[in-house]
Amino acid sequence: MVRRSRGAEAAIAVMVLALSTACGSRLPESDFEHRDRSTPSAPAGERTPIRVGIITSATSPVGGNAFTGPRDGAKAFFDRLNARGGVDGRRVEVRECDDGGSGVGNNECVHELIDEDKVVALVATTALDYAGASRVSHARVPDIGGQPIGAAYDTYPHLYGIYGSLAPRSGTTGWDGKQYGGTEVYRYFKREHGARTAAVVSYNQPASAAYARLVERGLKAEGYEVVAEQVDFALPNFRAVAADLKEQGADLVFDAIDSHGNARLCEAMDDVGAEVTAKVTNVQNWTSTVAEDYKDAPRCRNALWATGSSRNFEDKDQDAVREFRDATNHLEAHSQWQLEGWAAAMWFTDAAKACADQGVTRACVDDHMNRSQGYTADGLLIPVRFERLAEPPKSRRTCLSVARWEDGRGWVAQGDMNSTCFEVPQLSYQP
Repeated sequence: MVRRSRGAEAAIAVMVLALSTACGSRLPESDFEHRDRSTPSAPAGERTPIRVGIITSATSPVGGNAFTGPRDGAKAFFDRLNARGGVDGRRVEVRECDDGGSGVGNNECVHELIDEDKVVALVATTALDYAGASRVSHARVPDIGGQPIGAAYDTYPHLYGIYGSLAPRSGTTGWDGKQYGGTEVYRYFKREHGARTAAVVSYNQPASAAYARLVERGLKAEGYEVVAEQVDFALPNFRAVAADLKEQGADLVFDAIDSHGNARLCEAMDDVGAEVTAKVTNVQNWTSTVAEDYKDAPRCRNALWATGSSRNFEDKDQDAVREFRDATNHLEAHSQWQLEGWAAAMWFTDAAKACADQGVTRACVDDHMNRSQGYTADGLLIPVRFERLAEPPKSRRTCLSVARWEDGRGWVAQGDMNSTCFEVPQLSYQP
């Protein structure tokens, strides 16, 4: 993989679960393919709805609401779409399934949605353990705009992650089991803010430590002096870490820890007077609840920066963002993952509209997705590409969205995401 969300990688890093895989029975594609498109002359209210599925780890050991953002954004899009007449007069019917954050639960959701509900596509999948991914692919069900928390979207055909992929996707992860990520985030802070020293904070837990090593490698490739900080997962001493950050004079702080740990780290940094150019967080923590989450760390809170591959949900001067915000104004909070779920639902809808004349089937939607080059969801996404390169590129021009938190203003975009771009090396890592 070549342009992967740092938020997705960090989400993996802080999961202290042993992920398991499971296989279910597989039926031939003919059992899934349904061409039940009603005749054009049927009144809209009587025409067969287009059924889609959303799999979310809504309840999981990670904690409630950790993965629900994409689901909520997608549902809001489909609600508005249906209020405006649906697709060619057909309502989009959403079937949800909570997999509980387990591989067994995920396989059960895949079976329910694909075999029983016979959905045309999955949309905005956000699964802690996407154990049923191979079954989705075998059934040739397009999975559109999912969050790449694991390696599935760089492994199987018919799965289309929200950030795209250049990997062969022929059943083997990435290229020979390795995935690739760029150093654009580190290049940005070096070029735009003159950062030279960066700290990386992790837990003494294998996944967290592995992700931290990846971040450290990328920072070193960009010429940073790197300060590695590790805390005990069960009894973390964030004050000692904060004191050392101050002593080392770190310009930036990256992390491979969870949201709660980040808030405690920020509190400790304020307590010891450790000030940095940026405390860099990820897309999963790019939410409107920062003031509450970091209420006891005002200095660190106002040094929070987030990076990703989608337009800041606070950019209300953008028509597409305004429509998203208007349709989700009933939600208690807003987040970047909600916006990306909205974009995923839009992506499916555009594919379904393109198939309306010949029938909205799995095969037609999948064919449209295979030709989705440079898709932007009306400007909400950095252009997404799906290619199947035989070899991973050594470097690539990569763009990123950057925002900074400011009390009283929220997340403030830092330049345009389509022009904040860098030619950066692609570094391999084991997922």
